[in-house]
Amino acid sequence: MAYKPELWEEAKKKCRLGEEEIRMAKEMGLNPRSLIKNIPNKKEPWKAPVKEWVRDMYEDRQAKAAKKAARKSKL
Repeated sequence: MAYKPELWEEAKKKCRLGEEEIRMAKEMGLNPRSLIKNIPNKKEPWKAPVKEWVRDMYEDRQAKAAKKAARKSKL
């Protein structure tokens, strides 16, 4: 589902994201509102900033996809 550019701009501004993080989020199919909802509160020190959260999730998914591709190539 495509989201309006205005929503992505709002998420970029509120979450302090760069173009790279926005690209990663779009590639993973994330909703811009979900990025905004995951902004850590001062009472939630365990939560990573949205920028780190998106990057970590992207790296995990890329590693998982690479493992799956390696398994398929062995068969």
